[in-house]
Amino acid sequence: MRVLLDENLPHQLRELFGNNIEVVTVRYRGWHGKENGELLRIAANEFDAFITMDQGIPHQQNLSEIKIGIILLEAESNRFEDLAPLISKVNVIVGGFAA
Repeated sequence: MRVLLDENLPHQLRELFGNNIEVVTVRYRGWHGKENGELLRIAANEFDAFITMDQGIPHQQNLSEIKIGIILLEAESNRFEDLAPLISKVNVIVGGFAA
């Protein structure tokens, strides 16, 4: 299972994912600065899921045309401390993609 973390998420979150989940950041992949539509289309070729805090994606993109799972995180901020508690649930969700 391959997961892409959006560029506004802390890279330290990668350490909290299960061993069977490979997590790469947008910045590490060299895709920082790309618009969401383009980013999702190219990410779908390499990744199973995209994790972001951008709540506008469902309203701005035609997701029926994009073949990648999208997980929208909701937290007080994008700081590691606010997002880390959510990753255990994300691991369950991502594990469901593999089933």
